[in-house]
Amino acid sequence: MVGLTSVEFALAAFHRDGEWQVEPLSESALVDIEHLAAGLHRFPADGGALALIGLDEDAFLVVRTSAAQTRLLLSDITTVDEWELARTAVELLGLPFPEDDDEAAPAGDLTLLSDLGIDANTLAPLLDDDRYADEILSEVAALLGFGAAFDDAVGLTSP
Repeated sequence: MVGLTSVEFALAAFHRDGEWQVEPLSESALVDIEHLAAGLHRFPADGGALALIGLDEDAFLVVRTSAAQTRLLLSDITTVDEWELARTAVELLGLPFPEDDDEAAPAGDLTLLSDLGIDANTLAPLLDDDRYADEILSEVAALLGFGAAFDDAVGLTSP
């Protein structure tokens, strides 16, 4: 398994007083989905918080917590052999691990952002996109209304 130091970025996004806030997630929250969900609960969010995590250039994880549940979307199920977060996500979803790398496919809840304006029909094509994980999540963040803050946090904007 790849260590935590190779996670490209890990950000929390949440609504507070009607505005999106973006903050880095602590490394201790990136151990597994349980720790990640607990880390998201610490943010004073109106209606839950999101985690946007770049596992590598090609894979990402989106986790959404609310008071009662944790929902997630993994961009590529074949990353279970490389990333503990991916492994625990697939376990939480109750899905079998893929037998080979040719089974690349998203796993999880395509509707986790629907109430925020990104339905499954909008999200699904992004998961089939050949762009890098940070570029895809930048588009997701822009659609949600915090694109500039996300881009600044992951270094997609020029200084």
